[in-house]
Amino acid sequence: MKNQTVFFALFVMFSASGANYAIGGGQAAEVPDFTQGAKIPDDAKHDWNLGATGLRGWMYCDKMVTSDARQIAITKVAKGSPAYGILEVGDVILGVGGKPFSYDPRTEMGKALTAAESEAGSGELTLSRWRAGSSEEVVVKIPVLGTYSPTAPYDCPKSKRILEQGCRELAKRMEDPSYTRRLDPIPRSLNALALLASGQESYLPLIQKEAQWAASFKDEGMATWYYGYVMMLLAEYKIATGDDSVMPGLKRLALEAANGQSAVGSWGHRFARPDGRLYGYGMMNSPGLPLTISMVMARQAGVEDPALDRAIELSVRLMRFYIHKGAIPYGDHHPWIETHEDNGKCGMASVLFNLIGESKGAEFFSRMSVAAHGPERDTGHTGNFFNILWSLPGISQSGPNATGAWMNEFGGWYFDLARRYDGSFLHQGPPENDRDSYAGWDCTGSYLLAYAMPLKKLYLTGKKSDAVPKLDVATAESLIDDGRGWNNKDRNGFYDALSNEQLLERLGSWSPVVRERAAMALGRRKSVPVEPLIQMLDSPSLEARYGACQGLSQLRRRGMPAVAALQKTLAHDDLWLRIKAAEALAAIGKPAMQTVPQLLELLAQVDLENDPRGMQQRYLSFALFERDGMLGRSLEGVDREALNKAVRAGLKNQDGRARGSIGSVYRQLSLGEIL
Repeated sequence: MKNQTVFFALFVMFSASGANYAIGGGQAAEVPDFTQGAKIPDDAKHDWNLGATGLRGWMYCDKMVTSDARQIAITKVAKGSPAYGILEVGDVILGVGGKPFSYDPRTEMGKALTAAESEAGSGELTLSRWRAGSSEEVVVKIPVLGTYSPTAPYDCPKSKRILEQGCRELAKRMEDPSYTRRLDPIPRSLNALALLASGQESYLPLIQKEAQWAASFKDEGMATWYYGYVMMLLAEYKIATGDDSVMPGLKRLALEAANGQSAVGSWGHRFARPDGRLYGYGMMNSPGLPLTISMVMARQAGVEDPALDRAIELSVRLMRFYIHKGAIPYGDHHPWIETHEDNGKCGMASVLFNLIGESKGAEFFSRMSVAAHGPERDTGHTGNFFNILWSLPGISQSGPNATGAWMNEFGGWYFDLARRYDGSFLHQGPPENDRDSYAGWDCTGSYLLAYAMPLKKLYLTGKKSDAVPKLDVATAESLIDDGRGWNNKDRNGFYDALSNEQLLERLGSWSPVVRERAAMALGRRKSVPVEPLIQMLDSPSLEARYGACQGLSQLRRRGMPAVAALQKTLAHDDLWLRIKAAEALAAIGKPAMQTVPQLLELLAQVDLENDPRGMQQRYLSFALFERDGMLGRSLEGVDREALNKAVRAGLKNQDGRARGSIGSVYRQLSLGEIL
């Protein structure tokens, strides 16, 4: 094509403008401008698949976003791919569709791919290519797959085509004797599950071979991570085919998992020690939830044993606590309320609660999954593999309008960017310079399972999905909106721009994440009226009462006028509201000391039926006895009998951190008082 000098000049202007971006402490980070001779930094190893083009490219990222970048440097062009002969390593993409990148080249490239694959796009992906000082528009021809439907992947021809193409490519690779070489058991299990989810009988010989591998699987190291996914494959295979030959292996794996559970119902990196304690540093929900899901599936497949039933119930009991409180956290921690998802565990929990028919948990965690998109979905501890894997399984519990809204907001362009020209998927990873722990993983199965949801062939893909009310379009869009306004580089800007009235309204949200963001924004303000928060403590909405407590916690001592209302709230019959009120009183501090006797009385209470793990004790121990707690530095004026009763009860709590916080009491007692 003819060299377009004017167009190139505009691109250089856009690329060079804002080349320095301020970060922390007023320092500036240089954004490479490849049109001016910049090179990819030596420590920047993470590049991206660029959809069905055969291209890989590098983008500047900072603090888990790529929104500062305006260029994509080409790092690889697959031979025989659509882009081969049109682009080459060292080329720079400056824009798509005749326009320069303006807000995030990763998102813009993904959306351009989605548009090009539509009927209207005719398979023509127009890229603004810079090479050796010249810029021109080039067209990469990619297959037309259609347009995502408003309910994708349901009633969606494009999703159906992606599933069929991906399964064919996957089956072809699985026939190769070298297929399993260096293949981790997790993606290996997911790949086989994807073929099973397709419902195509022609794939059964390949799936049977993988099921036989799974039935003999054993690991002495990180077994907890693998057993869940291996058991899912075995259980789903047995249910789908009736093949009893895998039952001995499935039962062995299920009972090893059940007997490897800790005394409280959790798992860590490894199975528990014989005394019921976990090796290493404790409970981890990322392997624990898949283990529980797979044990429920194993029971559905015919495994019967009291140990299995007990292990399922103990684990589910742990997870029930987090319903309406936040995302399932990393371990035995506070509910996660920084984002709506914590590396896929809300999706896992929604699937789990649906399988056991508990609608309250399935619905809440599915809604949390819907609200997790963009920067919330893009990250994860050690990488975002599980965050992407469990997205659609959790979201789909809320129905086609929920999946369609999420795919339109994020999933459509993200999935299209990840899909290679042969129909396979590789792990993309979060927006950071270095590769994450899952770099190079074959993610074909994990993505194809999302596209297989409409077929409902597996429990994992919606065979049983009747526990959650299906969302209408407006509600689905409102959940998407709840997830906006946050990224890891700018966590506060959106909420700080809202008025006090808007923040107070958000304190009444169903979402604990929205409430916390609004509360934190109020806390950053110099002047905030307390009276509306006091009034919210009497709201008929439990969520609004939670939000009022969250807001008062952030105001700290400025919340003093609310002490009496918070003290009244301590008598409410809702466990979490009592805890949030106690946390607010602790944050207010000295002006709330009059409530200490009531807090000590609450800490001493034991309610095995409604609070089997002593969560009220746990959180009140933190509120009272941690270093910055109400009694963390002084016991002056505290009734010793009430204190002793609370301490004796708290020292029996399951949580070591709660027990440890009580150590502050002993540092303040005389030797005579201790003896």
